[in-house]
Amino acid sequence: MAEEKPESRKGVGEQLKEQLWDPIAGFGVTFRTMFKKVVTEQYPFEKVPTAPRFHGRHQLNRWPDGLEKCVGCELCAWACPADAIYVEGASNTDGPEGERFSPGERYGRVYQINYARCILCGLCIEACPTRALTMTNEYELADSSRESLIYEKSDLLAPLLPGMEQPPHAMLLGDDEGDYYRGNFKKKEADQ
Repeated sequence: MAEEKPESRKGVGEQLKEQLWDPIAGFGVTFRTMFKKVVTEQYPFEKVPTAPRFHGRHQLNRWPDGLEKCVGCELCAWACPADAIYVEGASNTDGPEGERFSPGERYGRVYQINYARCILCGLCIEACPTRALTMTNEYELADSSRESLIYEKSDLLAPLLPGMEQPPHAMLLGDDEGDYYRGNFKKKEADQ
């Protein structure tokens, strides 16, 4: 009766392959890549544009009249898996001047994002009901201290464009907040 070889013993062909062919194949990869052109990115001096849907630094957006889109609902802070967002909502004042920071009943009085914790996943922008929070293509967020990695509301707000007015001010684009969210903006007196 023929004796069966145990599975732990390898055949002569397998041993030759391991000892001779595998190292030669490994060196083959090295020799193939040795003669390819080296690609070096000159990063700090030449910045390569990011992909269009890249998730970078956050931005708090504004309505066309300058009011903030953030209504202080804190959904972005609840959605953040890294607990990097802190929001304190406050009520808009309906005084005689009608001063408002956002078209809704509330606005984000305090808004902070801690980039030492943020993983740039984008769950916060998915949770935002008014599209107030979006992500830009800016990716240079490194700094020398932890305190400077906490971005305040003033750092995150989109800049005022021509035709926008610095809040607080009365609603200029509609009669109520529903007009803002539906896009039913009234014409300015200068346009009529």
